[in-house]
Amino acid sequence: MSSLSNTAAPSPNFTDFATWQAYIQSSNEPLYLPVLHWEMNQKGAAEADIWSGIQEAWVVMKDAVLTGLSEDMTSRSGMVNNSGKKVMNSRLHVLAPEFTQLVARALAAKEVNACMGRIVAAPTAGASGILPGTLVTMQELHGVTDRQIAEGLLVAAGIALVIQYNASLAGAVGGCQAETGSAAAMASGAMVYLLGGDVTQVFNAVAITIQCMLGLVCDPVAGLVEVPCIVRNASAAAIAYSSAQMAIAQVTAVIPVDECVAAMGEIGQAMESRYKETALGGLAATPTGKAIAKRVLISDINLMAEAE
Repeated sequence: MSSLSNTAAPSPNFTDFATWQAYIQSSNEPLYLPVLHWEMNQKGAAEADIWSGIQEAWVVMKDAVLTGLSEDMTSRSGMVNNSGKKVMNSRLHVLAPEFTQLVARALAAKEVNACMGRIVAAPTAGASGILPGTLVTMQELHGVTDRQIAEGLLVAAGIALVIQYNASLAGAVGGCQAETGSAAAMASGAMVYLLGGDVTQVFNAVAITIQCMLGLVCDPVAGLVEVPCIVRNASAAAIAYSSAQMAIAQVTAVIPVDECVAAMGEIGQAMESRYKETALGGLAATPTGKAIAKRVLISDINLMAEAE
C-alpha cells in the first residue's frame, strides 16, 4: 500500500462517499469489495495477490511500531529523539494506559520514517504513523484478526481515494489537513468498520474526523518531515479514535461527508503557499525554526564536503 497521491480516479462505484454508500446498500456487498476490485483492475492482479500485498503492508506497519519502540530513533537533524519510547515508558500518565500506548505507537512508527526506516506511506510518508498506531492498538484491544485488518485497510484505501479524487492528499496542495487529516479519516473509518459499524457510521466517522482537522497547515521545520509532523501523527491518531467512538455511539457529523471533503479542498486552495510544505511559514518561520534550518543546512554542507 503506497502513497495514493496522483492515482487514477476511483471506480464508478465510489467516486464519492454518497455513490459508494448507495452502491453498497443496493448490492449488499461488504464495504471493502469495490476497493478490492479497483485494486485488481489497476494492477492487473489476481485477488490473492492483492490480499498478499495488503498483508505485507500490515507487517511493515507493525514492524515500524516495534522498531520505533525498541531501537534508537534519533534523526540526523537532532529534532527526533525517541519520543515514542519516552511516552510508552513515562511513569506519570495523563491518559489511560491504552490511550498512552496509542500515542506512543503513532509517534514510534512516524519516527521510523524520520530516521530513514521502512514504513508504509498511508496515504503519505508524513502521515505514516497514524494507521499503524491506531490499528495495532485496535487489534490489541479488540482481538481483530489480520484478515479483518486487511479489510479495514482496503476501506481506508477507499476513503483515501475518494478524498484524493475530490480534494487532495498532498501537503503541498492542501496543507497538513490533507495528509494527517486524511490519514486520521482513513483510520477512524477503518476502525468503525472493524467494530461492525454500518456504512453510515463509517462515513460519519470520516466526516467527524475531517471536521476536526480542517485548516491544519503544513509547516515543516527545516523542510524536514519531523517537526511538527511527528507529534501531529499522535494527535491525529487520538482524533481518529475519538471520532470513531462518536460515530459508533450514533453522534452525527451534521454536515455530510462529501461536503466535508469539499470544504477540505476549498480550504486547501485558499491556503497561502507558505503554509503548504514550503517551510516558509508557521513553525518553520519562527526564530527557532529558522535557526534549526540554518544548522541543518550547515551540517549538510559539511557532510558533502567530507564526502568529497
